[in-house]
Amino acid sequence: MCEPSIRTFLAAALAIAFGAFGCHQLDFSPRFEKGEIDIFDDLFSVSVADEKHGVAVGYYGTVYWTDDGGETWQKGITDTTRLLYSVSMADAQYGWAVGQMGTILRTEDGGASWLKQPNLKGEQGSHLFAVHAVDPSTAWVVGEWGTRILTEDGGKTWQDRSLTVDMQHPQFVWLSFQDQDRVRQGQKVYEDVGLNDIFCLPAPGERCWMIGEFGYIFYSEDRGVTWNRSEILGEIRTDPIYFAYDEIEIADGDVARLEEFAAAVADEQHLNILVDPFVSPREVATLIEAGDPSGLFDVIEARLAEASSVLEEAGILTDRLRKPNKPPWDFEDFVEDDATFLERYLEGRTSIRPMLRVGIIQNPYLFTVRFQDDENGFIAGLGGVILRSQDGGRSWTYQDTGRKQAFYSVSSGNGHAVAVGEKGLVRYSGDGGDTWRAPAERDFPPIFTFMRDLDFDGHQRVGFIVGQEGMVLRSVDGGNTWSQVLPPAEDGKGA
Repeated sequence: MCEPSIRTFLAAALAIAFGAFGCHQLDFSPRFEKGEIDIFDDLFSVSVADEKHGVAVGYYGTVYWTDDGGETWQKGITDTTRLLYSVSMADAQYGWAVGQMGTILRTEDGGASWLKQPNLKGEQGSHLFAVHAVDPSTAWVVGEWGTRILTEDGGKTWQDRSLTVDMQHPQFVWLSFQDQDRVRQGQKVYEDVGLNDIFCLPAPGERCWMIGEFGYIFYSEDRGVTWNRSEILGEIRTDPIYFAYDEIEIADGDVARLEEFAAAVADEQHLNILVDPFVSPREVATLIEAGDPSGLFDVIEARLAEASSVLEEAGILTDRLRKPNKPPWDFEDFVEDDATFLERYLEGRTSIRPMLRVGIIQNPYLFTVRFQDDENGFIAGLGGVILRSQDGGRSWTYQDTGRKQAFYSVSSGNGHAVAVGEKGLVRYSGDGGDTWRAPAERDFPPIFTFMRDLDFDGHQRVGFIVGQEGMVLRSVDGGNTWSQVLPPAEDGKGA
């Protein structure tokens, strides 16, 4: 069986897209008729409106819907072949689905038929990775390039509240000259980050949460009017490595500390390591000659190389090392259009003493966020990551699941939680997330393919898990036990 390539998930579900193409013999003939499911396509998202009504979406514009609690499923009419990455039902009748190239669809009959909704992200061709229906009139959508858009009129119009770059943003200095000019002129330049999920509590709740790549986590206490950045706790730290003037060699004691640090994070593959250089005012004053910073840059580069060598020899893979503030050797290309570029770089790299800061970048790749109430929620991510918050999303801690495979989705309620992911990965928690275990064989069918999403009704009784080749699992006891309902048993694939 083929699994979704995780890198194809680059901006959330795009990876599943390519993985899906690898799993199918392509057939581009129209398949828009309502009714029987003729081809069991990969499913990427499911939304459960109530104990009777659920909708799942996925590959090639696929929509499955049920109005009898999952006993039977029918194919919805979408009139699109674009991949649908997310679906959210406001109630049993109204909902949205989103996907490739700015695709937004709306249903008003429980998923049986869908109409496209024009929007600015469709014009820009941005992929949309998640939608959350707050009510029949209101929905949030997030996606690549910092996409964050809102409708309050059922999708007739969409407000662009996407993440953008200004002159103080860290990404500004790396923009093209044309984009830098656009920023200076007050035009929108979108941040190069994929937002992968957004979730809001039902009314009268006011809280929402949003996540993405690079460990992006935001929370809102006013239903998205304002957003605050969350903090991931449990960071592993090491003291700075200090140097004498114009020195590049790392002392033996500092080498030992770096090796100890590397040993502590070697198995935490989801964590990358920041190596951040700083120089002294004396070095800035004496190693830059006639406006030429190459002498200073040589020293910074050598110190970075020394630290990298120690970490790599201690078992840290090169692709886990991050050096965002390495010398900009091509600074002259930027100075022509941005006269203060080098000045700003040096200002940010100057400290009382020359040093390197080495620490963890909390940037796990995150797929799904869910909260059961104002305070308690979970996030599922790449590398076996489950994050837990007990303070409304202000802070998060890593949970020990004992796995390094990707968790794609998580849901919780009534004191227990379920997380699913790649290659049949599933974990239960019966104590609110303190501990995680595999389900008993009698409680969960053998699955060896990816499970992309799960959702429960508002009472946390009826739930569905969806995944590869049209797989739908159902629980009617709050997630304690599961059975496979699609593909049906008569096709030889049922439980």
